[in-house]
Amino acid sequence: MTNAQDFNTVLKDMMGAFPVDTSAMDGAYKNAAALNEKLTTVALSAAEKSSEISSKWTQDTLSKVADISKAKDEPADYAKAMTDFASASAEVAAENMAAFAEIAKRVQMETVELMMSAGKDLGEDAAAAVQKATKDVTTAAKKAAKTK
Repeated sequence: MTNAQDFNTVLKDMMGAFPVDTSAMDGAYKNAAALNEKLTTVALSAAEKSSEISSKWTQDTLSKVADISKAKDEPADYAKAMTDFASASAEVAAENMAAFAEIAKRVQMETVELMMSAGKDLGEDAAAAVQKATKDVTTAAKKAAKTK
């Protein structure tokens, strides 16, 4: 009877001939985590500022509603109160929408800066990894050629 070849040994020898450096993956995970942290900080800051604007807007509106709901002596006073409320509401809405637009613009600029920085870092890391992998494969191929 013939003995079956042990493929575990063959695979182990083959994998040993071409070593894999996992430090590149570790670096990629760390870079991704750092980028996610920065992006989250940008998003949370924008959410906080938006919440502040919304809260102030709501408080202002409620105080103006309290003013128009008070009893008036003349019917014309109700119309004037409603006109004043509508005018003030439109003005405040324009101001708040501009504030929201500023927040959105800032988030967009910060996100673009982060992505450009990450892209630059990724390109540099990829170039270094390719150079190292090329060197490792060349070394392994030379070593394998010498052992034959």
